[in-house]
Amino acid sequence: MPQTIMSSRAFNQDLAGAKRAAKHGPVVVTDRGEPAYVLMQYDAYRRLAGVKGQSLADMLHQDEGSGFDFEPPKARLGLRPADLS
Repeated sequence: MPQTIMSSRAFNQDLAGAKRAAKHGPVVVTDRGEPAYVLMQYDAYRRLAGVKGQSLADMLHQDEGSGFDFEPPKARLGLRPADLS
């Protein structure tokens, strides 16, 4: 997988070119000559991060009996009940 190196100035001037290069491999964007950022295709990122097709909702889902109870504290806003008389 070829790696492309671009300065941050070149990246800003040719974003479309950086995106095209990212189809073939990671694009390293430098800041003052030092690697600072990496642009890559999202699928490649997911493989590196070890994400296996789960959505955020899937990752946050808890089964019944998971041993975690959440009871948010009651808000104390200083409001009185409405007088409906």
